[in-house]
Amino acid sequence: MPPLVLASSSPWRRALLQRLGLPFECASPDIDESPLPGESGPTLVERLARTKATALADRFPAHLIIGSDQVATLDDGTILGKPGSHENACRQLASCSGKTVTFHTGLALHDSRTDSTDSTCEPFHVHFRPLTGDDIEQYLRAEQPYQCAGSFQMEGLGIVLFERLEGRDPNALIGLPLMALTDMLRASGINVLTLQRRS
Repeated sequence: MPPLVLASSSPWRRALLQRLGLPFECASPDIDESPLPGESGPTLVERLARTKATALADRFPAHLIIGSDQVATLDDGTILGKPGSHENACRQLASCSGKTVTFHTGLALHDSRTDSTDSTCEPFHVHFRPLTGDDIEQYLRAEQPYQCAGSFQMEGLGIVLFERLEGRDPNALIGLPLMALTDMLRASGINVLTLQRRS
């Protein structure tokens, strides 16, 4: 099996990939994550996932490199990125209150031996409860999710903000769609279960 690289410094993505029980290393790609004019959420995250994975090809010339990126969008297509501040997070959660927000997680697997890349975008729908200003303040003060797309952490207290979750793979909501990744690895000749039996 070629060695695996996760093109991310995210502790959440690292923890998710560890669930597959495969050895890997992490490296952070240095790329411009700005959206292109008129670019939709799904197109943006798939492009960024591919860019992250291919950006490390020179450093890892005989590897399978995993890239991932995520944005949230409102029903009108408005992209909700990482808020970066308390004030922005308040505005984001207020705009999500009582609505359905779609999280788009881009995933790419780049084989630097052949310079080939497989990619996809995994959607996941989050149905928010109606949130009061006090709900939002208490949640943000407790968890401070200012580096998370959509201003919440589903793997933490953020779960109380939702009425319902809808999607194929809940791991996608945290940032790395493991079901789609397993499909990509299998297409590259890597059966995760077979490798578990050998270890």
